[in-house]
Amino acid sequence: MKALDVITIGRSSVDLYGLQVGGRLEDMGSFNKYIGGSPTNIACGAARLGLKAGLITRVGDEHMGRFIREQLQREGVDVDGVVTDPQRLTALVLLGIRDEDTFPLIFYRENCADMALCEDDIRPDYIASARAIVVTGTHLSHLRTEAAVLKALGLARGAGVKTALDIDYRPNLWGVAGHGDGESRYIESKQVTEKLQSALHVFDLIVGTEEEFHIAGGSTDTVTALRAVRGVSAATLVCKRGAKGAVAFEAAIPDNLDDGVSGEGFPIEVFNVLGAGDGFFAGLLKGWLDAEGWPTALKYANACGAFAVSRHGCTPAYPSLEELEFFLKRGIERPDLRNDQALEQIHWSTNRHRNHGDDHMDYRIFAFDHRIQLEQMPGYSLEKGGAFKELCLQAAVEVQAGRPGYGILCDSRIGRKALHAASGTGLWIGRPCEWPGSRPLTLEPELGSDYGGLGEWARENVVKVLCFCHPDDDAQIRADQEATVRRLFEASRRNGLEFLLEIIPSKVAPVDDQTTAILIQQFYDLGVFPDWWKLEPMTTAAAWTNTIRAIEKNDRYTRGIVVLGLDAPEAELAASFEVAAGFDLVKGFAVGRTIFGDVARAWMKDEMQDAAAVEEMAKRYRRLCSIWDAARVAAQEKAA
Repeated sequence: MKALDVITIGRSSVDLYGLQVGGRLEDMGSFNKYIGGSPTNIACGAARLGLKAGLITRVGDEHMGRFIREQLQREGVDVDGVVTDPQRLTALVLLGIRDEDTFPLIFYRENCADMALCEDDIRPDYIASARAIVVTGTHLSHLRTEAAVLKALGLARGAGVKTALDIDYRPNLWGVAGHGDGESRYIESKQVTEKLQSALHVFDLIVGTEEEFHIAGGSTDTVTALRAVRGVSAATLVCKRGAKGAVAFEAAIPDNLDDGVSGEGFPIEVFNVLGAGDGFFAGLLKGWLDAEGWPTALKYANACGAFAVSRHGCTPAYPSLEELEFFLKRGIERPDLRNDQALEQIHWSTNRHRNHGDDHMDYRIFAFDHRIQLEQMPGYSLEKGGAFKELCLQAAVEVQAGRPGYGILCDSRIGRKALHAASGTGLWIGRPCEWPGSRPLTLEPELGSDYGGLGEWARENVVKVLCFCHPDDDAQIRADQEATVRRLFEASRRNGLEFLLEIIPSKVAPVDDQTTAILIQQFYDLGVFPDWWKLEPMTTAAAWTNTIRAIEKNDRYTRGIVVLGLDAPEAELAASFEVAAGFDLVKGFAVGRTIFGDVARAWMKDEMQDAAAVEEMAKRYRRLCSIWDAARVAAQEKAA
């Protein structure tokens, strides 16, 4: 058994993708930021499919380099081979989508970090830890990076590691096209052909488009080019043919490309071809390394390529293994896959799990997003309220102590400084949207009537909305509240933000063991799929069972439930934790006033100093964490 299935080697960049589809790159007004570079994309795509992937590259010692490293870790890619270059900047790429045939892009790669990759960055033990390595043609274009690639290939061959090449021909990265020709995919060059052919003999697998085999084989006739490659390499050759799928050749090249080994293709709408080849390669690796045979490997590859061409971005478009399996089993229901709601729900749910860590983790959340409760306290002012929330954050960070599984709920209206300071601490961060106490539900004005304010939120913020609702609500109030929740949910997804829905029926009317389950089903029927549920404590196992059954029936990928506190005394919370902890879908608690209520009242009246306030809140928060952890352990022991 090897530690890794595959290591990719070469380019890494930050892709800035224009959001205005159909216009010139000159006219783009806003961009989404993704990681990019063919080897980086392939590693992420492979990891999403369940392969243990690593990457060898260089990034700058700056914000974009740290973004690449952190995003790779979120994607599950091993970064032991990622070197931080203290002198060079991380590469950038600006891209746009004009139409299905035009995709303008500009590479900012002058003396960039990944082009400084050198032989010293290639460690024999790391190469030997993988079953296969994948290199891309671009890094054969420079003497220093070529030396690094050839060293890696030599080490791989000596260690019995499979070797693969993505030809990845970008003429301007070879210096045979200008900066404005980033979109160009083929310009004839004898020098490039000779350089590629000098290395083709060391590969077990070579993958490219017809144009890429033209440059590798030195001919614009595809069969002739493939035969030229076969003349210097015994590798399996996989030729990508766009809408026609792909074919593999293990031996002699036939007269007709259709006589190669092929896999099932998927006719879908083409929206964005950038990065499709990298998604294809990730799917191919899954089949190749799992010894599925070329027809199956090509089917996986074609499907992953189909996902890529139907979505915005490169790495973000690639499927998880669960998504791929669902797609292959169900088939195409509409050719524009990005608008297939069932598919998009699985895509979102199964690729977001890397954002916060282990899906089996419990979360202990200190909720100090309260607004009205503070505003009504004697001595309150907006300035004092904000300062107090900074003390709450200090208490949360003290208890967290750098560990995962801790979080906060904090608003922006009063707690803006604390909210912003929490970014990057490792805390789970929820941020409320509702106007406190509103029924029917209205939202904080900062979101705007179009909810466009979500575009300014940090991507680690979880959108939280509290809805006071009950199954017995009259038709008008139910319709009003559901419309607001659905619109907010859709806006959250559009902005790449996780969504937490809190419902409190007991403040509206009497509840029973079915009340919460009925409400949950009503929201799912609307097409609202919260990443998180925040629910009031239920005192009976039957109520919890009904609630969890309703969630699991509709969304097997939900993050889970956190239990709210409702200003309950600690003993009452302990009793509710004891019941809730017996259910795996309950992931922890989000409690506020039990922790900060008395402290805030004293502090607002200057009866308690800052240090004492932090100490007391940390003590209460820590004690609640212990109570929850003990309840979870007791439940697990009972179940065992």
